[in-house]
Amino acid sequence: MTHAGQTPPPQNALDAIARAVGEKGVVAPDDAAPFLSEWRGRWPGEAAMIVTPASTEEVAAVVKICAEHNVAITPQGGNTGLVGGQIPAGNEILLSLKRLRAVRDVSPLNNTMTLEAGLTLAEAQEIAGEAGRLFPLSIGAEGSCQIGGVVSTNAGGVNVLRYGNCRDLVLGLEAVLPDGRVWNGLKRLRKNNTGYDLKHLFIGGEGTLGVVTAAVLKLFPAPAEQATAFAGLKNAEDAVALLAHAQEATGGGATSFEFMTRRCIELTTAHIPGVRDPLESPHPCYVLMEFSAGETGALRGTVETMLADALDKGLIADAVIAENETQRQALWHMRHSMSEAINAEGLGARHDVSVATSDIPAFLDQAAAAVLALAPDARIIAFGHMGDGNIHYDVIGPDGAPKDALADRRAEIESAVYDVIAAFDGSISAEHGVGRHRRDTLAKRKSPIELDMMRAVKAALDPKGIMNPGKML
Repeated sequence: MTHAGQTPPPQNALDAIARAVGEKGVVAPDDAAPFLSEWRGRWPGEAAMIVTPASTEEVAAVVKICAEHNVAITPQGGNTGLVGGQIPAGNEILLSLKRLRAVRDVSPLNNTMTLEAGLTLAEAQEIAGEAGRLFPLSIGAEGSCQIGGVVSTNAGGVNVLRYGNCRDLVLGLEAVLPDGRVWNGLKRLRKNNTGYDLKHLFIGGEGTLGVVTAAVLKLFPAPAEQATAFAGLKNAEDAVALLAHAQEATGGGATSFEFMTRRCIELTTAHIPGVRDPLESPHPCYVLMEFSAGETGALRGTVETMLADALDKGLIADAVIAENETQRQALWHMRHSMSEAINAEGLGARHDVSVATSDIPAFLDQAAAAVLALAPDARIIAFGHMGDGNIHYDVIGPDGAPKDALADRRAEIESAVYDVIAAFDGSISAEHGVGRHRRDTLAKRKSPIELDMMRAVKAALDPKGIMNPGKML
């Protein structure tokens, strides 16, 4: 299979693209910087041209021109990705979906909404709320990330425990194929057993098979009551036991169950203004839990009883329940700020991995042993979505060291952590994707059969290799 993007696009192709999107659809060089950098600064970008089409038809026109001239395309949403999948390497057309912002349909009776790719996740949540419904996908970047991006990366976040990944929240898609044709798969059906479920090729496809331009998203009844609690624990084993206890005691009412170590609290309180330690005394581990119910009045008491029982059983040492929305938001702000706080300390080796929830304690022990054997002075920061087995496992240099102190050992540390993940039959990328960052690692750690299947799909849909080259495969 050939790959586009190795030579600069011809001028006649650039001229045709400019005509297709109009003057408002071409980003001037002076305005290009926000499209070409990602927040960790690891993958500087360069593009032959940056365009912002205003409709699916304009996206299709751009893709068709690129296909005819063998010009590579990098689709981009809100540019919040953490693995470089949205950053072009040089000769591509960067195709931003930021101007595709139509709300095509909201149906409370059907519990669906159809949104174009450029609306942000926070806007999607607001649109659902205005209809008296809940769109449960929630991640730290929700104010900036866009619907097309969260679909294309199969975003996870804090509510996967109850509602699933983005893949579980999409009923239908519209996508522009690599030859410029538009696939209209915007069905609002829960059941459609008529062959391959083609939308799943694009959910998590990271723009390598086409450009997502709109999605039919599932809605849910808005919870009548929520309860948010923060608990200190001795170890990860108790956290796993607490999750089972909490689910049983609330009838499956937990929507979020976030794990973090003491070092997470120390870094966040040190670097994020206004963040305070929620508990009076330090503890080795913590859990941030959130529960929801369809009726008001009973949930708070149920959670209090659950925590009291957990205290009696020795699963927790201390806990607080948010008394109001301000306290709830403060707890979530602390959790969502952890990556920013870690970034302030060091770049190091950052992992987004998953194992079966019951394996998390053993994984943490074995990964720590493997890392410290290579870098005895490293600091390990582990946190994430314990409810679905997703741990963000970050390794940075010692206190006071330069931010890039582990740069020369990053590859070795990552390989050691991935070896431990393989022993637990886990995943080297739970929710952040592959992009540039994990492309070569994926090639080494996926089975040959899986890679053959992925390459066959890529070759069938994108034989010229113009869609997001150099990413994933």
